[in-house]
Amino acid sequence: MFWPRRQDWLALACYAVGFAVMHRLAAYWGGSGFYSLWFPAAGLRLALLWRLGARLTPAIALVEIAVDVTLTPAVLAGVPWTVAIWGIARPVLAYGATVAAIGWLAERRGAALLTAPMPLGLALVLAPLAAVLSAVPQALTSPELTGVSGPREVIVSLAAFAVGDLLGTLFVAPPLLWIADAVSGRARWRWPLPSLLAAVETAGILGLGIGLARLLDQAGLGMQPAPVLVAVAWIGLRFGRAAAWGALLVVVLRVLPDTAGAMDTPERLQRHLALATIVVAGYLAGSFADAQAAARAMLERRDRLLFQAERLKTLRAMSVAVIHEVSQPLSTLAIEARHLHRLTAGRGDEIADGAALIDRKAEHLATLIRRLRRFGGHAEGAPQPLALTALVDMVATLAQAEAREAGVALIIAPVDPVWQVMAQEVELAQAVMNLVRNAVQATQGDAAPDPVTLGVTADQGHAVIHVVNRAPARPVARDGMGIGTHVARAIVEAHGGTLTRTRGPDDMVHAALSLPLIETR
Repeated sequence: MFWPRRQDWLALACYAVGFAVMHRLAAYWGGSGFYSLWFPAAGLRLALLWRLGARLTPAIALVEIAVDVTLTPAVLAGVPWTVAIWGIARPVLAYGATVAAIGWLAERRGAALLTAPMPLGLALVLAPLAAVLSAVPQALTSPELTGVSGPREVIVSLAAFAVGDLLGTLFVAPPLLWIADAVSGRARWRWPLPSLLAAVETAGILGLGIGLARLLDQAGLGMQPAPVLVAVAWIGLRFGRAAAWGALLVVVLRVLPDTAGAMDTPERLQRHLALATIVVAGYLAGSFADAQAAARAMLERRDRLLFQAERLKTLRAMSVAVIHEVSQPLSTLAIEARHLHRLTAGRGDEIADGAALIDRKAEHLATLIRRLRRFGGHAEGAPQPLALTALVDMVATLAQAEAREAGVALIIAPVDPVWQVMAQEVELAQAVMNLVRNAVQATQGDAAPDPVTLGVTADQGHAVIHVVNRAPARPVARDGMGIGTHVARAIVEAHGGTLTRTRGPDDMVHAALSLPLIETR
């Protein structure tokens, strides 16, 4: 589980090189303590964990141990090697635990603050704080390991640790993740060209904030972050993360060159504390604005779905009325065709063959009309035992025409007639139909589309309905689940089941709908 996959090794090798370079760069903002007041390697670390998952935490810890021991062999001098190794691996483990916890909470969507992209913003802020908290016991019991002595220097050292990692994560990780998403085609963000009015507003507010801060400094009040903090927070709330990070770039590039090199640690710490406050507030404000925009877009999408649902209800009522009017004469026609077939069965000529053909077609149309009438009828009612053969038969009848029109072959695998689930037939058929329709739509754009396969298996008391298709990656990312899949998931979860959708390395998309089997009586 924690062992890197084959595609992870290149990322880990690049991380080793990047971590070594950024670790050296952080020395320019070091002080009398052990920690740097700007540690860009922390941003690289968090970006890799956020991109590839907390499962790589042990591998990243091993990489950092190897780099630190290679570049600075003195870390092993004067202390037990276990203590030194633990001191290197501890912040990595804290980062990994934070990313895993935020990912776990975000999947459950139990709070408004966990709407994307807020989880990333929280991880950028909370991971450094978790690393600092993990260092407190050692700092209190063995302060000499970090090159400090006395309670005051311990507090200063831990504050430097927090500030350096915060500036590193908030300033380095976001652009790295944006670039990685853009290169891989997974980007859900765009760089919108700002309007002239927005650009003027952003530049004016940021310039005003920096000007007020310099005026207060020249008046003898020292470096006051409040004017710049308000300006950056305003820009983030107005225009989102991209604009906030651009404003923060201006502020950071204004401060970091002045604090590099020879400078007293207290003065540098004071400036970086102010800078960290500005960066945290600005980036979280931009993340909150983007999360609100995403929430508004989701509400608009739900409104459109409600309008569409109302239209579908009207269409269903109309179709049920039409089917009702057609079913009566069609049933009469089927009865007469069957009678004609019986009368001519012994003739052995073209009339008998034609009567047999008419009988088969009429029976097929009558069966189709009965299924459509049942599918279009009311979905209310308690779940009943449902044979999966009947369910697949209904879906195949409805989906074959769409697949044929799209030029995609629909393969129906045999289903064991013994398998039954407790379900509302029409709702469950709609869920499976949505999955099949999504698969057909994702496949039909190819020159020679591969078939879509619908099958059922049983495993450990559960029936699993599989919809498999090949969907090569498009220039625009299409891995996200569509409306049909969201509706299908809601239906399946209401039946006590689960729905998963995975993409394999061979571009095979596999949707699996799992429901508990019931005992056949």
